[in-house]
Amino acid sequence: MIDFDEPLRKSVGAAAATKLAAELDLHTAGDLLRHYPRRYATRGEKSDLAFLVEGELATVVAEVVESKLRTLPPRNGRKRAMLNVVISDGTGLLTLAFFAKAEYHKRTLAPGCRALFSGKVTSFKDKKQLSQPTYQVLPDDAHADERAREFAERPIPIYPATANLSSFKVADCVKILLDTMGELADPLPADLRARHRLQGFTAALNGIHRPTGSNDIGRARKRLKWDEAFVLQVALARRRRAAESLPARPRPRSEGGLLDAFDAALPFTLTAGQSEVGEVISAGLDTSTPMHRLLQGDVGAGKTIVALRAMLQVVDAGGQAVLLAPTEVLAQQHHRSITAMLGPLARAGQIDGAEQATRVALLTGSQGAGARREALLDAASGAAGIVIGTHALLQEHVSFADLGLVVIDEQHRFGVEQRDALREKSADGRPHVLVMTATPIPRTVAMTVYGDLDVVSLTQAPAGRSPVATHVVPASEKPHFLHRAWERVREEVARGRQAYVVCPRIGGEADAPAPEEPVEPGEEARRPPHAVADVAAGLLDGPLAGLRVEELHGRLSPDDKDAVMRRFAAGETAVLVATTVIEVGVDVPNATVMAIMDADRFGVSQLHQLRGRVGRGAHPGLCLLVTDAGDGTPARERLAAVAATTDGFELSRVDLEQRREGDVLGGAQSGRRSSLRILTLLRDEDLIRDARDEAVALLEADPLLEGHPPLTAALDALLSEERADYLEKT
Repeated sequence: MIDFDEPLRKSVGAAAATKLAAELDLHTAGDLLRHYPRRYATRGEKSDLAFLVEGELATVVAEVVESKLRTLPPRNGRKRAMLNVVISDGTGLLTLAFFAKAEYHKRTLAPGCRALFSGKVTSFKDKKQLSQPTYQVLPDDAHADERAREFAERPIPIYPATANLSSFKVADCVKILLDTMGELADPLPADLRARHRLQGFTAALNGIHRPTGSNDIGRARKRLKWDEAFVLQVALARRRRAAESLPARPRPRSEGGLLDAFDAALPFTLTAGQSEVGEVISAGLDTSTPMHRLLQGDVGAGKTIVALRAMLQVVDAGGQAVLLAPTEVLAQQHHRSITAMLGPLARAGQIDGAEQATRVALLTGSQGAGARREALLDAASGAAGIVIGTHALLQEHVSFADLGLVVIDEQHRFGVEQRDALREKSADGRPHVLVMTATPIPRTVAMTVYGDLDVVSLTQAPAGRSPVATHVVPASEKPHFLHRAWERVREEVARGRQAYVVCPRIGGEADAPAPEEPVEPGEEARRPPHAVADVAAGLLDGPLAGLRVEELHGRLSPDDKDAVMRRFAAGETAVLVATTVIEVGVDVPNATVMAIMDADRFGVSQLHQLRGRVGRGAHPGLCLLVTDAGDGTPARERLAAVAATTDGFELSRVDLEQRREGDVLGGAQSGRRSSLRILTLLRDEDLIRDARDEAVALLEADPLLEGHPPLTAALDALLSEERADYLEKT
C-alpha cells in the first residue's frame, strides 16, 4: 500500500523523482496523486485510413505491412535511428514515423501485427502520416474490435506539465503509483459519504487518473472536491472552537462616555448599514469570549467610522484599542483623520481637551527617537486609549496597560501570525479582534479563506459620495485619447481640484531593472512599466507644464512622505504622481481625477481600490485606465470590466474568476502550492457550505476526532504543508 508521505524516489525512481521535484514541486506520493489532470483528450473515433483529415486526432485499427529502421546521422556523439512503419486497414495505406525508442517499436510492430494506433494526422512530402503515435497491440480474437472501440473512447489525462517534463511522463509516474496503491484509508467519515453519495477515496483517485469515461471523471471530481473542502473546513472549525474557549474581558458600552460624546458631535447621520453593523460589533465586544469579526465594505463605505466607534466603546470600558495599518502612509493618514474626527476628545491633558478625552498615539518603524519614546510610554501607561501604527506595533518591547481591541486594516496584507502577535500583548485574557478589508469578498472566499472570522458587510455608501466615471484610454491605438486625458487633468485643476497619476514602479537611478512582463497571446514583448520619476518629469516638461507636480513613493523617508501628503491634502499640490502607496486609506475629498498608467498591469481589486481615492467629496470623480494592451486581449477585457461597474462585490467575482484559487488562499505569495487543487471557490459554493456544516457537526460530536484517525492524518498533512494559521490569509 502507498504511503502518501513516501518520497517519490522509492516508487518512480531517483531520476524521475528529481525531475518531478525540480519541474513541478512534487516530492511525495501524495503530491503526485493529487496532481490531477487539467483536462482530458480522446483519441478520436475509429477511422478508415482512406478518410483521414490532416490536423485531426485519429484512431485506426490496422495491420503492419512493412517496418523499416533507418540510421540517422549522429547528434552530440549519440547514435540515432528512426522507424517507418506502413500500415493498412484494407481501405488504404498510412505511414507511421517513430523517432524515439525506434528499435523497441520495430521489435513490437513486426509485419502481420494488428494494433490500434492513435495520433495527430500530419503530412510529409504530400503524404499523410502519424508521427510518434500511441498504440496498443490487439490480440487476435473475436473481441478485438470491441477492445479497439473501448481504447479509442477512453479519455486520455492531460496533466499540468512543463517544457522539460511532458504530460505523458507524468502519466507514466502516476500509473506506477496507481498500480501499487492498494486500498487507502478514507479521510471522509462513512456516514458523510453516504449522505452525499460520494465514492470511496481509492476509487476516486483511480477515476480521475485513469477514467473509462466521463461519468468516472465527474464522480471522482465531486468526491475529491469534498476532500479539499471538508478537511479545510474542519481545520478552520477547530481554530474557531479553540478561539472561543479562551477568555476575554467584556467591554460593554457605557453611557456618558467618549462614544456618546463622539456620536453627539458627528456632523452627519450614520447610514442604516453603519448603525446596524455597529450594533453587531458592540454586542460582540460585550462578551467573555474574544470577538473575531471581519468587517468588509466597498471603497468609501465608512468602515473607519464603524471601527472608531468600536474603539471608543473599549476605551470607555477602561481598555485600549490598537489600529494596525500596512503602510506608514496609511498609518499617518489614520492618525490624522481619527485625531481630527475626535477633536477635543483626543486631547487629554491639554487645555482644550474634553473632560473625558483620551490620547491617540502613532507608532511607526522610522519615527524619531523622541516621538517613538513618547508613543511607547503612552501605550504602556494607558494614557493613549487608541494606538495607531504599522508592523512596529508587533515588536516585543511594545506593551499596553490593558489591550482590549485589535483593529487590523486591510487584513489581506497581514498574516495570522502577526494578528496573534498583537493578541498576545493583552495582559488579561485575549483581546477582541476586528479586521477590515475594502476588497469585497465573495461568500465562498469568506467561508474558506476567512473561516475563523464572523463576517459582516457594509454595502451602503455614506451620503456625500460622488459618482466616479471610468474610461479605458488605449494609448498606443489612439494617442489622441491620452492627449485628451491630460487635457481633462488640466481642466479639473483649473476648477480648483486635484489629480492622482499612478505608476507601477518608482524609477530613477536606484530603481532595480523592471521584471520581465508576461506577454498576452498575440502580443509582442512589452516595454518596462511606467515609473513615477519618468512620468513626473515627462508631465512637467509636457502636458502638465506649469502645474505643481510632486512624487510619492516608498523610497521617500517617512517625514518626506508625510510632508508630501500634507501638502496634497492642503491643496498646495495640483498633481500627485505616486505608486500604489495611495491605494488604501488616503482621503483627499478635493481630488477628482486619477490616471492609472499601465492599468493592465494591476489586478481588478487593486484598480478598484485605487479608483476609490477619487469621488470622495462633493464633485464627481473620473478614473482613466491608460493601457497599451490590444483590443480583445484578456487585459483589455479586464479593464473593460472595471470600467463597466463601480460595484466592488461584482468586481470581486470577476477578480476571482481571473485568478488561480491558490492566489486567493495565499499559495502564490507563500511560495507553496495551495491546498485547493480541484475545488473552485465560485462554482462550488453549495459544496463548500455543506462541507462547513458537516465539519461543525462532526466537531460537536467528536471534538478531538478520536473516532476519525484517517481524517486526523489528512489534517496533519494539510497543516504541515500550509500551516493552520497560514490557511486564512497571508
